[in-house]
Amino acid sequence: MQAILPGAPWLIAHKSMLGINQPFKVTLNGQDYVLWQNKTGQVSALNNVCPHLQAPLSNGWVCQERNTITCPFHTLEFDGQGYLYQDGSKSNAPIAETLDLTIVGDLIWTYGGFEPRLPIPQLHEKIAEEYDFIGVTAEKRIKSNFLTSLLINYDHNHQNGTHREMFQVKSCRAEFIEKDGIYALVAQTAELADYTPEEIAANPTLGAFPKIMNNFLEYIFPSSQFFRLNTADIKTYQGHILYPETENSTKTFILMYAKFSKPELKEMLQESLLQIAAVVVEQDTSCLESLYPRAKAKIRLKSEDIMYYAQELYQNWENLAAAQTT
Repeated sequence: MQAILPGAPWLIAHKSMLGINQPFKVTLNGQDYVLWQNKTGQVSALNNVCPHLQAPLSNGWVCQERNTITCPFHTLEFDGQGYLYQDGSKSNAPIAETLDLTIVGDLIWTYGGFEPRLPIPQLHEKIAEEYDFIGVTAEKRIKSNFLTSLLINYDHNHQNGTHREMFQVKSCRAEFIEKDGIYALVAQTAELADYTPEEIAANPTLGAFPKIMNNFLEYIFPSSQFFRLNTADIKTYQGHILYPETENSTKTFILMYAKFSKPELKEMLQESLLQIAAVVVEQDTSCLESLYPRAKAKIRLKSEDIMYYAQELYQNWENLAAAQTT
């Protein structure tokens, strides 16, 4: 496939997603890779195709003693630099193809083999320093192309229908506060209906939501959208992450960060926060996977300038990337 946005930095995983000494498969721009993490936190990545007879290395296992990935077909071992270990010796040159990674804290970034054309955003690191990491949720493959999957994160009208039952949004307004190239800050005001005691019991975080929610969303094109919620008891940074797997599938997961006014609230609300975020992604996915092929819209809603801003960035990628590197 033709690479989508070549030269963009893609956040493909948080270290907690990899486990320890476990193969972790990633598909990016039509190419499969295998990642693994040893007990010291070192992360390695190779093309998932064994260079012998093309078996998927991610179906194999990790040798802890040599920090190698073992092919499940003929038990050939490869280290993180692509060298082959066989019969007690190491090959003179790399044989397996590597994937270059950039590790920032616990976040694993890659340019997928392309020359960097955008910097790795610093917002992720800033949030991780200021907020407690709660966990990863909603890791999912969406059967939808990347642009369509991306635009739903910039769509400030779809919660009225897609998330109606979950959040009972009565009205929603959104406007740009800042727009600077790939970065945008959006203010969103949402009015919610009253929740029943049963709904709050099922999802305790709903009880912390005010009737009028004044939210902020920070976007860093093309991979990251952060939803910032501030209430008296809880402050969250909810990072929606996307990257293109193939022409018709997109990978997503959410990084959840939070601060709580009281320590006991973390234990009380942590799982509820992750659960609500996962439901949101399930609902978005169901919507995306039911859409007919994209055509020019004959109707334009309020606040859609935010969505069309993202579409223009995507369509003008070459000019955007050139401007960022000059």
